[in-house]
Amino acid sequence: MKNSKKSFVVLFLGFFLAAGYAHAADSIAVVDLQKIVSSSSQVKQLKQEHEKKMDELNKIIVNARGAISNETDSAKILQLEEKYTKEFNAKKSALEKEYNTRLSAIEKTIQDEIAKKAQKDKYDYVFAKSVVLYGGKDITNEINVK
Repeated sequence: MKNSKKSFVVLFLGFFLAAGYAHAADSIAVVDLQKIVSSSSQVKQLKQEHEKKMDELNKIIVNARGAISNETDSAKILQLEEKYTKEFNAKKSALEKEYNTRLSAIEKTIQDEIAKKAQKDKYDYVFAKSVVLYGGKDITNEINVK
């Protein structure tokens, strides 16, 4: 599905340009979003923090297995399983929510920086490099994202 959408966008863009809707006066830029995201120190820090928090989740599992394996009463085993399952799910949900919120903020910062650059240099259009077959000035290295 994703590839068919990309293909449609690329074909549409090609027809759009071929039909003469993009005038010579229009200036077009492209950015390599993947490169910008992968080089972002904010994204790197977020990933490191996320990995540490995932390790904490794994500790819950290890602790749960230890506590459950030491218990012989089946009713207490069920209570422990329920307790650790709730704890794990609550922490995992909070972790995912925080991660997604912070990642969205980083994506917004990147979009804002691209928009600033486009306005400053008077680009009429800025496309993701991955959907453009040919043309456009590559401004990837000119986008300043922490």
